[in-house]
Amino acid sequence: MAKPTVLASLADRFARGDSVVSAWCGLPDPSISAILAQEDFDAITLDMQHGPITLGEVIRAISLINAAGKPAIARIPVGEFQNVSKLFDAGVSGVIAPMINTMEDARRFAAYAKYPPMGERSWGSYGGLGASGLDQNGYLKAANGFSMTFAMIETREAMAIVDDILALDGIDALFVGPSDLSIALSGGAKVDATAREVDEALKHVVARASAVNKPVALYAASAERAKAGLDMGARMVTVMSDSALLRAATQAALKIVRS
Repeated sequence: MAKPTVLASLADRFARGDSVVSAWCGLPDPSISAILAQEDFDAITLDMQHGPITLGEVIRAISLINAAGKPAIARIPVGEFQNVSKLFDAGVSGVIAPMINTMEDARRFAAYAKYPPMGERSWGSYGGLGASGLDQNGYLKAANGFSMTFAMIETREAMAIVDDILALDGIDALFVGPSDLSIALSGGAKVDATAREVDEALKHVVARASAVNKPVALYAASAERAKAGLDMGARMVTVMSDSALLRAATQAALKIVRS
């Protein structure tokens, strides 16, 4: 049986112990993520929670990202678990679910992401099946291993049940949301994704996840923060955003031109 290609690459990289550096896209035109996929990113993450990009635009972007040989990852809006299986059907390698604050949240997420007997995902893959290089039964047997679920840890409630979330079959990785975590840890006093207590929380999450051989990902608003996240043990970092990259490049160019 042939191994999956694009879809397996993200899980394979984690299995090898590699670090993954991803772009972060929220702008709606799929050509933007396709352009970033041509650069030296390891993956492209598409954000439907806060970005204006819609499900249809994400689905159009997935095939362009996969065609560039890169895995696509998508973040769903809070609680929209019904779109998890649709994203995997379209060919994403991973789905990020925000605000996983209870075990019921985690169980629902896993159920939509995984085929039986692990979960309840129904059959209907098209982009994922085509990108995998497998026949239907081969895809069915292998998909639970390479369709990765990232449960977001961004509240005190989530921090309190990190070990339970990690122990759940069907949750493959954790994703730390540092801005919301800073709000939670400060009692709503501030947004500071680089606060000391956020770093301490990240290190704790990394330690607990490492103990069960599951990776931790981190959103980073700057390249410096992304590097710091890797140094603290995160296995995947998303670097800035497409709009932030565009602004930074524009400011750098204009500074030179107007100097």
